[in-house]
Amino acid sequence: MSYFNVRVYGMLINAENQVLISDEQSGGRLFSKFPGGGLELGEGLVDALKREFMEECNAEVEVLGHLYTTDFYEQSSFNDSQILSIYYLVKELHPLDLSFKTIAFDFDEGTSQSFRWIGLDELKTDDVTFKTDKTAVELLLKQYDL
Repeated sequence: MSYFNVRVYGMLINAENQVLISDEQSGGRLFSKFPGGGLELGEGLVDALKREFMEECNAEVEVLGHLYTTDFYEQSSFNDSQILSIYYLVKELHPLDLSFKTIAFDFDEGTSQSFRWIGLDELKTDDVTFKTDKTAVELLLKQYDL
């Protein structure tokens, strides 16, 4: 049985014009993406994004605006679902209290997620794993005229 899997992601850009990337290990795979995750039944997109940022980053965010919604077919890498991803530009309401890494997949002991900043002037589609994220990177760079 196939079904839709609605995902919501936040592109958080700091004062130094760097975007926050989440490196993760799940389902036996390593991948880099933007913070965010799956919509839960009965939840709105913005509420889901705020919840995901609290769960992943222990951070309150303000949603600034919509950047992109998947406009092509994408099969999930983890199950039979069709992925529908919505990307928003967000900003933190308080400084992030995370351990930032400089190398991808530099997990602390007992964890399977780490965070790093990438300057918008250095950001490439290869910095993220999934096709929708790569499309969102292209649109973000176009918006910032980079």
